[in-house]
Amino acid sequence: MTAGKQEGRVLVVEPTAACRGILLRARELDLETIVVSYDAGDRLLPGDVRDLADELMILDANDEGLLTAAVLALHEERPLTGIIAGFEFYVEIVARLAGRLGLPGLPVTAAGGLRDKALMRAKAAAAGLRVPRLTTVSSAAELGDAAAAVGFPLVLKPRDSAGSVHVSRADDLAGLRRAYDWMLADPRTDLGRGMDGRAIVEEYLDGPELTVEGYVESGTGDAASGTRDAAAGTVVIASVTGKFLGPEPTFVETGHIAQADLPRATRDAIESYVRDLCAALDLTLGPFHCELRLVDGEPVLIEIGARLPGGHIVDLVEIVTGVSLPAVMLAAYTGLDLGTVAPPRAPRAKYAGIALLIAPGVETAGAVSGWEKWQAGGDILEAELYVAPGDPVPPLEDFRSRLGHVIYTSDSHAEAVARFHEITASVHIRQGDDDA
Repeated sequence: MTAGKQEGRVLVVEPTAACRGILLRARELDLETIVVSYDAGDRLLPGDVRDLADELMILDANDEGLLTAAVLALHEERPLTGIIAGFEFYVEIVARLAGRLGLPGLPVTAAGGLRDKALMRAKAAAAGLRVPRLTTVSSAAELGDAAAAVGFPLVLKPRDSAGSVHVSRADDLAGLRRAYDWMLADPRTDLGRGMDGRAIVEEYLDGPELTVEGYVESGTGDAASGTRDAAAGTVVIASVTGKFLGPEPTFVETGHIAQADLPRATRDAIESYVRDLCAALDLTLGPFHCELRLVDGEPVLIEIGARLPGGHIVDLVEIVTGVSLPAVMLAAYTGLDLGTVAPPRAPRAKYAGIALLIAPGVETAGAVSGWEKWQAGGDILEAELYVAPGDPVPPLEDFRSRLGHVIYTSDSHAEAVARFHEITASVHIRQGDDDA
């Protein structure tokens, strides 16, 4: 091997677009990659992700028995170096497989708390961390008691979903019942999974929403560097990212800015909260994506996942910090040297943002106005539309409602915020039958 090249065989289960960097870095290091995917319907692989895989194994990864048999056969044929969950739905099965094969992975006992939002909150509360007031439901008959226990306004969300799917604010019991009935009736799936009726009903948190991107690596912490020992590793905070949301009652993410502009004391409180949260949930390995809200300046958990963030946040983080979270994930779940697999690089800009385009009220995409101004060049790094005239437009409910994006850089936070508003105010996706 030449310097920096590695030997090994890495399997990635149902990689989403954020995992492109994992496969790209693996290719640069001469690591062999195998992607396991259903590769159809809402699990159709992004083209660039498919192209970067050395081998594609098509099977239903939602069938744990089928996936387990396939992975065991691959490992027996030639040992795997690591196995990575391409999305949080596969965190538990990957933890079990890694434990069975003796590969780097999350503790099997921790994986449930990183997937079940009710269990996640219970573990955080037991560690003394502030979480929303909540209760759980599994049928419509329980909604009245749940609302009485929590109080309005409140939020309904599935216990183990992602991407803001069927997360909805309700201001009265009728609204709560409508949201729950729609959750059960929705025929769409997310990576082949539908809703099973299990949900949490929790207090509405009134405050700005942020995400925290970071990772856990083995080693000892250093107070001067802003790290702290967790259960079996050191928590490193890469970015606290500001978030823009669409109109409620849903919570569609419409943009992000890395890094958020926060007072030092607030930033310190957020970082301390997230480190303590990682310890409480026994999140001991690899990248995480934590969502929280500031309520009266105090961080309160929305959720944390042992996965890469979506919405191109990994790109924003790398632009402003030089940290490649996909490369960090590759190193963590193979046990390869972090400095070799994910060497630190110089930041490219002080701030980076993304405007995620939505079209409230539009059912079929038509003409797009204002788009020509935002083509890549200068401080505009990337611009892409996901729809063409005649394409159906999903209702404004979750990540599926986003119809395009523009990634840009800025020298100041105020400039980044202004650019976001300029983009979203100027680009309009019209109704398909609207000739105006």
